[in-house]
Amino acid sequence: MGAYDEKKETCGTICLKYLLFTFNFLFWLAGGAVMAVGIWTLVEKSDYISLLQSSTYAASAYILILAGVIVMVTGVLGCCATFKEQRNLLRVYFVLLLCIFLMEILAGVLAYIYYQQLNEELKQNLKETMVQKYKQTDQDHITRAVDKLQQEFKCCGSNNSFDWRDSIWIRSSEAERRMVPDSCCKTPTELCGKRDHPSNIYKVEGGCITKLENFILEHLKIIGAVGIGIACVQIVGMVFTCCLYRSLKAEPY
Repeated sequence: MGAYDEKKETCGTICLKYLLFTFNFLFWLAGGAVMAVGIWTLVEKSDYISLLQSSTYAASAYILILAGVIVMVTGVLGCCATFKEQRNLLRVYFVLLLCIFLMEILAGVLAYIYYQQLNEELKQNLKETMVQKYKQTDQDHITRAVDKLQQEFKCCGSNNSFDWRDSIWIRSSEAERRMVPDSCCKTPTELCGKRDHPSNIYKVEGGCITKLENFILEHLKIIGAVGIGIACVQIVGMVFTCCLYRSLKAEPY
């Protein structure tokens, strides 16, 4: 009977090892996906980040990148800990899983909080950023971001094209009598901004605020879903780790 129990415990340990190994492989792949989402947010859409007053949006992406790197390293460590059957490595692995879990929950919470305050921030700051900093000295990144925003989302001005009447650049001689930047034009050409007729420039209900807000809200949903989704999966890994740790502890040396 004792031999049967020992064999049963050994089979249980083997099953746990392979379950945890499978989890770690999938976890490693998930780490790459988390990191990719964070990098994509910062690289592909970094221009738009410069138009935001708060750094919460960027912070969520940085947290995901850091978590993704740690996840991939932890996945390798988890495989080593599993097959070497070392309880010390399993303890380290569990602590890292817990840290990553907290980081990804934090990224999800930050994304949710920023989701709630985004509309108010854009209303307060986007127009001021566009009219005060567009085409100004040492503000090339803002100029690029505004031009890209207006062309990519087919909009003109923060709320509407009339916002540009308050622009420091539009009111200067450098604008060469443009009424809006050339990036407002449906077919951008040099000095096309002199004519602000709807047939020439974008006239969008709600202006660029609505377009940018919808874009960022969708992106925040992705960041939040990825962070919280992977964090929930990690709970399974932590349960497997605890079970294997207890199983190894129960076996005779």
